[in-house]
Amino acid sequence: MGDVARAALYSVLPAAAIALGSGVPLLYRPRGPLRSAIQHFAAGVIFAVATVELLPDVVRDHAPYESALAFALGVALVLGLGWLAGRLGGTGAREDARTTPAALLVPVGIDLLIDGVLLGIGFAAAASVGRLLALALSLEGLSLGVVTALTLRQAGWPEGRASAAGAALGLIIPLGATAGAAVLSGLSGHSLSLTLAFGLAALLYLVTEELLVEAHEVPERPWITAMFFAGFVLFLVLGMLGG
Repeated sequence: MGDVARAALYSVLPAAAIALGSGVPLLYRPRGPLRSAIQHFAAGVIFAVATVELLPDVVRDHAPYESALAFALGVALVLGLGWLAGRLGGTGAREDARTTPAALLVPVGIDLLIDGVLLGIGFAAAASVGRLLALALSLEGLSLGVVTALTLRQAGWPEGRASAAGAALGLIIPLGATAGAAVLSGLSGHSLSLTLAFGLAALLYLVTEELLVEAHEVPERPWITAMFFAGFVLFLVLGMLGG
């Protein structure tokens, strides 16, 4: 099975997780600590994938200046997309229950597109990296689906419509993953290493500026913080066993 087919197949997991998370508020209103724990765990998993799976490949190429440039371009891209999402959606879209639907959905859609492309990069690097990223993004998607559906409910959307909109957003991930894998699957050696440096920046941004920032919106508790390290260690071990 080729990289594009693998990326398309495994991207169904985070898309399904978003749909599942979007349907949760129809039956149950999860409390803030539970969502924070899931986000901490997902952050630990993604951090493990970035540092254990991708970083060694970047370092092994011994191209410090090119890697630094690729990393800087990755940072510039995610910061630019974050700024664009804020401009299109409005500042504080997730916190303001009276905001417009575009302010709620545009930033989430941009986030999911980046996630999909990162999944494609993962499969271009190695099948094991892509599989770990798919599982990590599924955890993120579960939490994101819940938050998106709840926020749309606060904006006045009916429960069914809010859940359906959250689930529909999950379809962006397979699109991004397939496109990313199709463009990058032919890369190898030096070019692939620079692409991984680019993707590494985006993954670290996802951990530090997306998952952990939102996770810390609730009062911190030791067991919640421990979930970050649990996610890191678990997928560190899985990555070593898979290798």
